[in-house]
Amino acid sequence: MIRLLTRNIVRFLVLVALQVLVLNNIQLSGYINPYFYILFILLMPFETPPWVGTVIGFLLGLSIDMFANTPGLHAASTAFIGFVRPYFLRYISPRDGYEPGSFPRVFYYGFNWFLKYTLLLVFVHHLILFFLEAFSFASFGHVIMRIIFSTLFSVSLIMMSQYLVFRK
Repeated sequence: MIRLLTRNIVRFLVLVALQVLVLNNIQLSGYINPYFYILFILLMPFETPPWVGTVIGFLLGLSIDMFANTPGLHAASTAFIGFVRPYFLRYISPRDGYEPGSFPRVFYYGFNWFLKYTLLLVFVHHLILFFLEAFSFASFGHVIMRIIFSTLFSVSLIMMSQYLVFRK
């Protein structure tokens, strides 16, 4: 239990630092903003209740907001995906359910399952984040393009991490 808690605290800190120090400085063509830090929400245990996911998502997003000078944008979007995550997991559940003690990773459930799971949550996160940021439908086309391209780029980074960092 202590080992799992320590590992998650270190993962939280590393993902926030990576996002703030490296990835927040990447913006390609005004359309691509990689948000890798939401991997923390994606990798939480299956048994995490919605209220815990919401609180953790809020704290994670608030950490990014403090460094990125985006008051509440990341906190709102990560709190929301922390809340809806159990419902999405139920929707894409394997026929036999989830193995007790396993985590949402490519290793346990395969590439297709993890890709679907990641695409759903990252898309919802980006949808909320970019529309809150624009706070208008005046530039609807631009916001949709940012959502699509940033989702694809973020999902690509997250999928690569499954093979490079979280192998087994």
